[in-house]
Amino acid sequence: MPTETRLHRHERLVHRMADAQGLDLDEAVLRGHLTPGALDDAVLACTGCDHPCDCAVWLEAPGRDTDGTPDYCRNGGLFARLSGAGQ
Repeated sequence: MPTETRLHRHERLVHRMADAQGLDLDEAVLRGHLTPGALDDAVLACTGCDHPCDCAVWLEAPGRDTDGTPDYCRNGGLFARLSGAGQ
């Protein structure tokens, strides 16, 4: 079971990655495009990733590719789906 500190770290990464994709996850929940449980699942999926440091570096990189997520992102499909939902 992930610790609270680890959960918070990955929650921030999920929200930062969503922001990088032009998504507001809280707004997606309010509009019904994402359930609160699915958001929790996205954070839990992130905790299982082997690349959180790479993710943080990718998010900070100037001039990074803003189309899509890194190949290793466990939530790339979710973010792509939300992007297509007009969110």
